[in-house]
Amino acid sequence: MSTVKFRPYQQAAGGWGALRSSLHSLQHQGILADGTALLLKSNQAEGFDCPGCAWPDPDAHSTFEFCENGVKAVAAEATSKRVTAAFFAEHPVSWLAEHDDYFLEDQGRLTEPMAYDAAGDRYVPISWEAAFRRIADHLRALKSPDEAIFYTSGRTSNEAAFLYQLFVREFGTNNLPDCSNMCHEPTSIGMPESIGIGKGTVTLEDFDHADTLLLFGHNPGTNHPRMLGTLRDAARRGCRILAFNPLKERGLERFVHPQHAGELLSRHGTDIATHYYQPRIGGDYAIALGIARYVLESGTPDRDFIAAHTQGFDAFKTLALGTPWETIETESGLRRADLEEVGRIYDEGRAAIITWGMGITQHKHAVATVQMLVNVLLLKGNIGKPGAGPAPIRGHSNVQGDRTMGIWERPPADFLERLGREFDFEPPRAPGYDVIGSIKAMEEGRAPVFFAMGGNFANASPDTARVHAALRRCRLTVHVATKLNRSHVVHGQDALILPCLGRTEIDIQDGRPQGVTVEDSMSMVHISQGMRPPASAHLKSECAIVAGLAEATLPKSRTPWRELVADYDRIRDRIARVVAGFEDFNARVHKPRGFHLDLPPRARKWTTPSGKAHFIAQDLSTLVADRYRPQTAERVFNLMTIRSHDQYNTTIYGLEDRYRGVSGARNVCFIHPDDLSDLGFNPEAHVDIVSHWSDGKRVAHDFVLVPYDIPRGCLAGYYPELNILVPLSSHADRANTPTSKSVSVTLHPATARG
Repeated sequence: MSTVKFRPYQQAAGGWGALRSSLHSLQHQGILADGTALLLKSNQAEGFDCPGCAWPDPDAHSTFEFCENGVKAVAAEATSKRVTAAFFAEHPVSWLAEHDDYFLEDQGRLTEPMAYDAAGDRYVPISWEAAFRRIADHLRALKSPDEAIFYTSGRTSNEAAFLYQLFVREFGTNNLPDCSNMCHEPTSIGMPESIGIGKGTVTLEDFDHADTLLLFGHNPGTNHPRMLGTLRDAARRGCRILAFNPLKERGLERFVHPQHAGELLSRHGTDIATHYYQPRIGGDYAIALGIARYVLESGTPDRDFIAAHTQGFDAFKTLALGTPWETIETESGLRRADLEEVGRIYDEGRAAIITWGMGITQHKHAVATVQMLVNVLLLKGNIGKPGAGPAPIRGHSNVQGDRTMGIWERPPADFLERLGREFDFEPPRAPGYDVIGSIKAMEEGRAPVFFAMGGNFANASPDTARVHAALRRCRLTVHVATKLNRSHVVHGQDALILPCLGRTEIDIQDGRPQGVTVEDSMSMVHISQGMRPPASAHLKSECAIVAGLAEATLPKSRTPWRELVADYDRIRDRIARVVAGFEDFNARVHKPRGFHLDLPPRARKWTTPSGKAHFIAQDLSTLVADRYRPQTAERVFNLMTIRSHDQYNTTIYGLEDRYRGVSGARNVCFIHPDDLSDLGFNPEAHVDIVSHWSDGKRVAHDFVLVPYDIPRGCLAGYYPELNILVPLSSHADRANTPTSKSVSVTLHPATARG
């Protein structure tokens, strides 16, 4: 890797730095000349619909509603660079595999279907028809449909996701792992048990009415920067904003809106968090329990709400009041005075929203933590009224919508019944593989075919070495993608790359432009229509790729695949008859801003078996006793993986983590200065990071120690480089989400450099 440079960042998030970085991205991708026009009108006839994160847009024609990372996402897709057949002819796959992820994605847009030629160790051109036939031949040669795995990225549109899951189930399997398995699965498991649904209950407008915001385990300045505009507005009207994050993150401290001239000139911007707490990694369950204990001991629970709408309160009260403050302090990493301060602020509020991200969900006890956060809301009746409720912050722009469309390895029986009735077939009922199960199946030779609708499975998954070995065991790997990534050079014996249209590009079917829909983090469904000419005449839409594959694989299918793809309104008509909440889909989605899905808890209706919301809690001492403790005399640290500011999920836009003051490299590890001193290392020392687990050790070589404001005993470093340290068998109870935010590691002088 390159040489790391570290310079503490003292300015606010956003501001001139965001503008400079945005312009640099457009210039780097060779589209500076038309970049302004691209940002003024992208995916909307009169505005910008960001294809990046799942944070909602405030209005239908939001010309300037984009952020720095949204610009990077659009610039990367609209790049002038191309990866052609000539590029692959020049570069063997083994040579490409030696390069880092930034190099691979920076080569530009894929232009035509490619097939791996083992003899020449190169990808060579293949026609779409031949590619579909090759995949179909592999699929029909399987002993069982359950030997194939069909992965989905959260960037896939509702229409493509619906067709994709339909094809997979007509083929005969529920093996539909997705990126939700690696991020918000604990939310999808925990919240339905508590309140009946696995989605947030708030809308963007609720943030205008909240007087208290509690932000747990996410970094909006980097991961969903458009949220900073919402937080800025809340802070300016006096809303109390409490941030809980082991790292001091600039976006949670201060923000200059780069689209407001007055703030740009003043440079100071708006202070975001009124209170900032730095818990120990994994201390959030104890914090939520401490808030609940304060409200029960010294505050005013909403007893009318509790009596009318909940069950399990008495048992929860006994558990909370029976947990010693000393234990809560130790496990949270916060002082009792801080915990009581948080409890008092929350108790005094009239309407509170609790947000959370993967800092909550990528832990062993993530489901329990999600349910404890919901308990805190239930205590004060903060669900089902304006300005209040749970708000899990999703990543990919349509990760929530894909799950709504049926991308799930454990689909509900009523969904399968409607699907089978609409398309005249009998869907499979046995649960399929999630991500963890898929990797194990490939390892053991039980899944020789792997098909990915987008994403970068090889790098996004935990336990990198095992995942790469598992993929290489496959007889066929197929990736639908816009750009080259690691998954294309970690391939099966036979491999295909199928290039698709990006969301910013014009999608013409049967002579007419088409639009696709997405569902954001707050259950708003809206339409998005690309405005740019395709990067290549050989690209197909995701919908067309699914249809072509289905026709080649399922010649007896009763589904009119080609007819559906000729007009996406036809797909939406079918969705309306299958997916609950999407009735009259076309009429509603073509209105400005689209429509909001009806979520029963907003009206205080609970779709749980009891018909009420449930207080669900586990004894803190039980969770502590269940923690893995390495058998070593060495100093053990708790490591969490994070994104840099110059990336989105596995996509690396550059080597600048501006807000943390790091540039030039990604092989860095953030550590408290006192821990650095105690270990006898100098700042910027090179170390190997060794993770400890019951099945052995894993090593990440040659990382640079960077002193940072982080709790003692805690470390942080970039994903996906440190995924190699996350054991496949270390995952959230019941949800199987990798414990990427809690890895037991030791540090040693580097044995190799570079």
